[in-house]
Amino acid sequence: MREGIHPDYPPATVSCACGNTFVTRSTRGDFQVDVCSNCHPFYTGTQKLIDAAGRVDRFRKRYDKKAAPAAPAAKAEAPAAEAPAADAGQATE
Repeated sequence: MREGIHPDYPPATVSCACGNTFVTRSTRGDFQVDVCSNCHPFYTGTQKLIDAAGRVDRFRKRYDKKAAPAAPAAKAEAPAAEAPAADAGQATE
C-alpha cells in the first residue's frame, strides 16, 4: 500500500440511545446512534407482524363485488369457444 494516502483508523466508541456501547474502528471517531442490534425490533424479536390474512380478506371483499358481473360473461363465452374445438377434434379422427 502507498504511504501517506490512507486515513487514520483508530478505535471508536459507539453509544446507542438505549444505553448500549461497543467499540469498533472508525475514521470519524466516537459517535452516537439511535438504534443498535440490542434494541432494534428485528434483532430482538419484538417486531410487530402485519396481519396479512386480514388484508387479503379485505381486498377480496372489496373487489369481489366488481368482479362478479364480469365472471358470468366470461363463462358464457367459454362454452362457445370449447364447442368448435370439440368439433375440430372429431373431424380429424
